[in-house]
Amino acid sequence: MRPYILAENNWKNIKDADIELAVLPWGATEAHNYHLPYATDNYQIDAIAAEAGRYAFEAGAKHIILPNIPFGVNSGQADIRLDMNLNPSTQLAILADIIEVLNRQGIKKLIVLNGHGGNNFKPLLRELGLKFPEMFLLMTNFFQVVNKEEYFEASGDHADEMETSLMLHLKPEVVSPLEEAGDGREKKSKISAIREGWAWSERKWSAVTDDTGIGNPKKAMKEKGERFFQAVCKKLAELFVEVSKVEINDRYES
Repeated sequence: MRPYILAENNWKNIKDADIELAVLPWGATEAHNYHLPYATDNYQIDAIAAEAGRYAFEAGAKHIILPNIPFGVNSGQADIRLDMNLNPSTQLAILADIIEVLNRQGIKKLIVLNGHGGNNFKPLLRELGLKFPEMFLLMTNFFQVVNKEEYFEASGDHADEMETSLMLHLKPEVVSPLEEAGDGREKKSKISAIREGWAWSERKWSAVTDDTGIGNPKKAMKEKGERFFQAVCKKLAELFVEVSKVEINDRYES
């Protein structure tokens, strides 16, 4: 029983616990090429939240890791079989209810720990920050915590070398042989501004990739995944500790 994991604890442990910060992992359920499972994002964010939580607990943070939300925004993948979609408005409603619970019970700090590229929590937290001005609301994407290029050779953002390496480290029993994986080739937009990155349109997944992957996973290795995992967790733990200790009304330097 880890005291910083809500799902593993009971009322006796929780009712008088000193909790400054709640961490909400948020994943997705979607196809990940031919070799990774639909729950890839959930396996990853659960493991990262728990390990970062352990490091933070050992460093004195007063925090609790909430259960993962396993569905994310997959609106561009409507025709990919059983890719489960939550609309942003649904995410807003879920977040509002969770924040209302925390606020009512005196836990005034929340980090949304995102594990899925389709989730965009910034506008949601902006809106909810107006509704709950006494709360300190943060979000971070685990895949942006450290520089991926220092750990992996091939670029990509879905079922790529990074995600495949992570899964080879965390859940190798659910990873199919890499010979079965597609090459994750992304078909680029004909719109130059989108290709250059200064305009955006949602990708229609079935038109962009033949195998549902974006990025070649063939150079993935368990050892790469373990190095990346530990680097991300240690950096996130520092965030958990800092947020746990900071005074909400005194969080800016003079």
